[in-house]
Amino acid sequence: MTQSGLPKGPEEHPQGPVLVAGGAGYIGSHTVRELVSRGIEVVILDDLSTGHRESVPEGVPLVEASIGDRAAVREALAQYRPKAVIHFAAKCYVGVSVTDPATYYEENVIHTWSLLEELRAAEVKTIVFSSTCATYGDPVTVPMTEDHQQVPINPYGHTKLHIEHMLGDYGRAYGLRAAALRYFNAAGAATDGSVGEDHDPETHLIPLVLQVAQGRRESISIFGEDYPTRDGSCIRDYIHVEDLADAHLRALALLQSGEAGHQLRCNLGTGSGYSVKEVIEAARTITGHPIPAVVAPRREGDPPELVSGGTRAKDVLGWAPRKAGLERILEDAWRFHQGHPRGY
Repeated sequence: MTQSGLPKGPEEHPQGPVLVAGGAGYIGSHTVRELVSRGIEVVILDDLSTGHRESVPEGVPLVEASIGDRAAVREALAQYRPKAVIHFAAKCYVGVSVTDPATYYEENVIHTWSLLEELRAAEVKTIVFSSTCATYGDPVTVPMTEDHQQVPINPYGHTKLHIEHMLGDYGRAYGLRAAALRYFNAAGAATDGSVGEDHDPETHLIPLVLQVAQGRRESISIFGEDYPTRDGSCIRDYIHVEDLADAHLRALALLQSGEAGHQLRCNLGTGSGYSVKEVIEAARTITGHPIPAVVAPRREGDPPELVSGGTRAKDVLGWAPRKAGLERILEDAWRFHQGHPRGY
């Protein structure tokens, strides 16, 4: 049995070497640490456009290149001969995707196609892909299961869904074993405070709230308080980043065992949500700072509630969040922000 009391998958650990594309980014860096902690050989491919060299563990090779640089990818595959890839490399700002969709289609879709072609040539048959609940679009039902319709409402969601379709086509035609893990709201930081969330610009609620507590911002904005929710503010499902890392390794091990077939699609979330006001109030308690809040107009495209549903991750991966709970997420995030007051 696992620590969560769930049956473990067919193999305790994935088999390496593993190439982690985007491994110097937020979720990628935590996944790299998890791989290293289990004694799995890792190589990172990251152009550092949004990732951080400081997050790369000592002794882990870093190939500083884009997944769209086919020569660099080809050389890395030849040199390190990975058995599998975990793919985090992508543009991920919803608003920017609306104003600059060309960049998102190029860097997310076209560059992923380039990566897949190099993997095919090198006969690397296994990939775990960082997808998103944005592929579902506006919720028709809450919680949202894996069977929810996929009708994205922005180019970012469209690009991720295109990649899911591409993975399916490559699986049917070329035997690629692929998992697409649809996150809800990644949050938190490594328990020891060594790595965490550091974006520029920062758009995620929890680090923005903690920046107010640090004195880096005057206040936090609540975008709308007239939603049909328990306190009028939007509700989101926050999943600890270390739980996400664990799910990626489980998905990789399952694909490598052959028991998942060629394709796996599942949500990663807790099944419950917290409102913006609840996040702010919890952060006040944990940090001991007042954290002034200002009500602002609603943002276009913000659904009232996004919460994960379904049991596929539990049933297929033997996975469940072990660090669920807003307080734990905020405590770990606050530890990182205190140790890195200006980011990396």
